[in-house]
Amino acid sequence: MNEIENEKNIKDDIASESISGTETREENKMGVLPMNKLLLGMSLPMMASMLVQSLYNIVDSIFVAELSEDALTAVSLAFPVQVLCMAVGGGTAVGINAVLSKALGEKNKEAVNKSATNGVFLMLVSSVLFFLIGLFLVKPFYAMQGTESKAIAEYGVQYLTIVCCCSIGIFTQVTFERLLQSTGKTVLSMVTQAIGAIINLILDPIMIFGLFGFPRLEVAGAALATVIGQVVAGSVAIFLNYKFNKEVTVSFKGFKPDLAMIGRIYSVGLPSIIMQSIGSVMNYCMNQILLSFADAAATVFGIYYKLQSFFFMPVFGLNNGLVPVVAYNFGAGKRSRMIKAIKLGVLYAEIIFLLGMLSFMLIPDKLLLLFNAEGELMDMGVIALQIIGVHFPIAAYCIIISSSFQALGHGMYSMWVSIARQLVVLLPVAYLFSLTGKLNLVWWAFPIAEVASMIMCTLFLVLVYKKTIRNIPDNV
Repeated sequence: MNEIENEKNIKDDIASESISGTETREENKMGVLPMNKLLLGMSLPMMASMLVQSLYNIVDSIFVAELSEDALTAVSLAFPVQVLCMAVGGGTAVGINAVLSKALGEKNKEAVNKSATNGVFLMLVSSVLFFLIGLFLVKPFYAMQGTESKAIAEYGVQYLTIVCCCSIGIFTQVTFERLLQSTGKTVLSMVTQAIGAIINLILDPIMIFGLFGFPRLEVAGAALATVIGQVVAGSVAIFLNYKFNKEVTVSFKGFKPDLAMIGRIYSVGLPSIIMQSIGSVMNYCMNQILLSFADAAATVFGIYYKLQSFFFMPVFGLNNGLVPVVAYNFGAGKRSRMIKAIKLGVLYAEIIFLLGMLSFMLIPDKLLLLFNAEGELMDMGVIALQIIGVHFPIAAYCIIISSSFQALGHGMYSMWVSIARQLVVLLPVAYLFSLTGKLNLVWWAFPIAEVASMIMCTLFLVLVYKKTIRNIPDNV
């Protein structure tokens, strides 16, 4: 009898090992690859593609600057609305990414497909919203800017109307790229972003200056080049999802919006939308503060945002790789892997932003020459870049920790950090410093706000550790 029982136990052990081995083989790479290799494999393609995106954003403005300083200022003043558009698209995509990746970790196929399909539906709704903004709100927006130049308003209305009315491209691109990222296919996501960026780079000079028989469209040409690149990239992203992303199925057959799933997506995504939308409000208000000094001050602010994207965008690419990794291992109950991912994320972000700080402090004049800066614009810009660049290493820590909050289902903490940094600290400090009549003091609002952000991130991290991280099992 004991021999029979022993034989049965041995068979059960073999079966258990076989099942365990099958699960290991079937598990997504986010749960099994060495963390450094995984994070770099997930993030480097995204960082490269985001770097390409930052390059074409910069080149966009470089070409526009060739037209006139008014044209460059017009595009700079459009930035708050573009930030709002990216906030809605990017924030919703963050929610889709986190919910879908967690469902993958839990091996819940139904939730995976439902989150993807409802996410695409939300993308379509968002594009309709911005089409209406492009038709009815762009002119009032520029009328409120209070700039002294009519040319700035004319250029701005042309540019922003096209960008908003054709926003379907960017929403499609962001959503379907995030579906690829959620399942670890970051190389394919990089392909779509690179295609969009390259098309934009090629079309920019052709459409702005009227090369090869094309009409000279100036600022409108820059907008058209941008949206054409986004539409093509979005189309490629759709194709790559249906061709290669077999872990996710998007189907509208018999579709009805799932309010519960939409709620889960926005429980993570809405704080991100609000955070980035606050950036839009901050940009608008900061422009108003700077315009009280001179149009050139607002132009410097616009140039700063273009240049800082060269460092911020790769870190956002790092985030895009980090969030699904953290969310997956959270769902799979692998605490040590999740913690290691966050630590590595902070390390790599710090390296990138240290390079940014050194560039802004040591060669600001060389960076400004890219935009034909001279005279007053150059003098203002050099000081601004050197002062603002001080906060880069602090921002690296805050960005990674905030995105980790989102991946762990505590997106509200990220939102409160963003509100405090931009609305409670940055704008009031900038306004109070502007009352002194000294423009250079206004730039110090950025480092001051980032220190406040760092303190809040650290306090919330302690709370998240106590509430969530230490309670996650470690099923390595």
